[in-house]
Amino acid sequence: MYGDPATVRKILTELGDTWAIVGLSTNERRAAYGVADVLQRYGKRIVPVHPKAETVHGEQGYPSLDAIPFEVDVVDVFVNSDLAGAVADEAAAIGAKAVWFQLGVIDEAAYDRTRAAGVEMVMDRCPAIEIPRLG
Repeated sequence: MYGDPATVRKILTELGDTWAIVGLSTNERRAAYGVADVLQRYGKRIVPVHPKAETVHGEQGYPSLDAIPFEVDVVDVFVNSDLAGAVADEAAAIGAKAVWFQLGVIDEAAYDRTRAAGVEMVMDRCPAIEIPRLG
């Protein structure tokens, strides 16, 4: 339900190539680091969003979504479920076209709010797993 194949495909192929990755830092042991690398290899522009605003994979980081000075297409969320809903709300507020909650990140109320705001959403999926499946 929260990651139907049509929505996954739409987000990965139709909604734009600028992906803000919330929780992405220079820590190579974190899942966000590897996922960002895969997204870059598939032609996505990654935008690290982390309080430290570190440069990751050659891309300038920002401390928050609302600090990014350009349009973001997709917000990929690597924070725990307790914090993820607020990030989804921020994504809708900045005009993102989609929100993607990573594996294990689930907030049904945030899903309902985000979809009601007209923003596409996937939960409990990983784009680094899904994008190679597109062929």
